Amino acid sequence: MSTIKEQLIQTLVTEEKDAQRKITIVGIGAVGMACAISILIKDLADELALVDVATDKLKGEMMDLQHGSLFFNTSKISSGKDYRVSANSKIVIITAGVRQQEGESRLALVQRNVDIMKTIIPTIVRYSPDCKMLVVSNPVDLLTYVVWKLSGLPATSVIGTGCNLDSARFRYLIGEKLGVHPTSCHGWIVGEHGDFSSVPIWSGVNVAGVSLKTLDPKLGTDSDKEQWKNIHKQVVSSCSAYEIIKLKGYTSWAIGLSVMDLTGSILKNLRKVHPVSTMVKGLYGIKEEIFLSIPCVLGQNGVSDVVKVNMNSEEEALFRKSANILWDIQKDLVI
Repeated sequence: MSTIKEQLIQTLVTEEKDAQRKITIVGIGAVGMACAISILIKDLADELALVDVATDKLKGEMMDLQHGSLFFNTSKISSGKDYRVSANSKIVIITAGVRQQEGESRLALVQRNVDIMKTIIPTIVRYSPDCKMLVVSNPVDLLTYVVWKLSGLPATSVIGTGCNLDSARFRYLIGEKLGVHPTSCHGWIVGEHGDFSSVPIWSGVNVAGVSLKTLDPKLGTDSDKEQWKNIHKQVVSSCSAYEIIKLKGYTSWAIGLSVMDLTGSILKNLRKVHPVSTMVKGLYGIKEEIFLSIPCVLGQNGVSDVVKVNMNSEEEALFRKSANILWDIQKDLVI
C-alpha cells in the first residue's frame, strides 16, 4: 500500500543535495545564535549548520529554529558535534571560544582561545576546503591571524569582523550628536578591534560629503570644545562591550547583525566596503604579518581589494602603534 507522501507527490526530477549557499556557525552561545537568527531572517542561506560540543543545547537550538521554518526561507537546518555536518560550506563563522568576562580585556583571552582554534580549524578546512572564514571570537585580530595560519587558506579568505561593529557604533553616536540617521553619517574606525588602540579617522568623517574637520579643524582633538573625541571613547568603553556585559552579561545582537552584514556582502558578491580585519603587512609601513581593520571590498572571493585610506600623520602613527601592540602579543603565541 502506498504512503500518503507517495499518493500526494510524484517526483519528476531528482535534485542535487549539495547546498549552494551553505553557512556553518561554530559555537552556539549568545553570539552564535544571534548570527544564526540574523542570517535566517535575512534569507542568506539555503542551508544552515550549527556545530558545538554542548550536544543537548545544540539539539535544542536546532529544533527551536526548525520549528520557526515557516517564517523564513532556509530549507535545511542541521547540527552536530561532528564537523562533517559543516561539509561544503561557503562561509564558516567562528564564534567559539571562552567568553569575555566583566572587566577582562579582549587581549587577555588570546592564548586560551588559540588552543580552542587548534581543535577546530584544521577539521573545518578538511570538510570545506574552499570556504571563506569569518572570525568573530575575541581577540578577533589576533585570532584571525591564528585561524589563517592554522587553515592554510589564502589571507583574503580569512576575515575578522574587526571594526565593522566599532564603525557602526561610531556612526550611530555621530548621528545621535547631530540628529541625523547613522546611514547618512560616514566615518571609520580602523586598527585593532577593542579597548586598546582602535583609530578613529576623524579626517574622513562627513555628512553628505561635508567634512566635519573642515567645519572645525580641532575635531576629535583634546582642544575640541564640543568634545567629539568622547564619541570614540564611548565606542571603546561605555557604549561598547564592557557596558553591555555589565548590564546583561554578554553582547549578542549588534555583533550578530554585523556578521549578517558581512555574510551578505560575500555571498551576494556585493563588493561593499567594510572595515574588517585583514592582512596589513606592507601597508602604512607595517612589516609583520598582522591582521588589523582597514576598509576592504568584500565579495565572493572574500577580500578582493583594500581601500587606501589617506590618513593624516597622527592617524597613521596611531595605526602603526595599534600594529605594534598586537605584534608584542602575537610574536609570543604558541600556534
